[in-house]
Amino acid sequence: MREFSEAYLERTREGMWDDSRQALEPLALDSRERVLDVGCGTGELSRVLAAECPGEVVGCDADTDLLEFAGEHVPVVAGDALRLPFADDSFDLVVCQALLINLPDPEAAIREFARVSSDLVAAVEPDNGAVAVDSSVASEERLEDQARRAYLEGVGTDVTLGADAREAFTEAGLEVLETRQYDHERTIEPPYGEAALTIAQRKATGAGLADDRETMLEGDLTNEEYDALRSEWRSMGRDVIEQMEERTYRRREAIPFFVTVGRVAEAQ
Repeated sequence: MREFSEAYLERTREGMWDDSRQALEPLALDSRERVLDVGCGTGELSRVLAAECPGEVVGCDADTDLLEFAGEHVPVVAGDALRLPFADDSFDLVVCQALLINLPDPEAAIREFARVSSDLVAAVEPDNGAVAVDSSVASEERLEDQARRAYLEGVGTDVTLGADAREAFTEAGLEVLETRQYDHERTIEPPYGEAALTIAQRKATGAGLADDRETMLEGDLTNEEYDALRSEWRSMGRDVIEQMEERTYRRREAIPFFVTVGRVAEAQ
């Protein structure tokens, strides 16, 4: 499973559910007594669950460094998603966000979620192949699409899982109740915050692309093609910084997430 830094999780999940929580309605959060957030990371979803649930919300993650941040908001327990340190039926809802896309066997994780749930299991998973970008820098959308496709070809897990999580739920023996879509939008516009400036600098230096180089080369991308892409990427980053200096840079990114909810067999 891939590991993520606290800064990465904060940057990519910042603002999720602030605009609407309608896609979470099938979880019936207002009636939950004990909820487990698996792969909670720094606790972005845990905080939302805690705000909506009258009962207890517990965060669980294998990365104890990330749990230090999540623990500021909810009780946390270190544990592996495939071997949860809880007894059967310990919770009435087990949920994860952007976790299954990083696992080689999502079905195995869902089975484990069902073991510790007496009622519902839910997964909030993106389709990273359907990300839409609109930018004031003409080349940014094309280059991000090219880099994304190269990354998807090389990554070892299904990071486009999205709505297809329904199949994994069914294979794990759950009754799929509903799937709802939530589009997480991230916007950069003036005035620019520190995070936006850091992203622009990483584009101009090619650092962000360099982080994914090994994965991208696992697919069909050649070293020569990667070098050409990185050169264009850095040029694009310089254009971003130039527009930022002129306060004309604007970027909108929409990532489709799918909330899939299933009921464990014992609760049918």
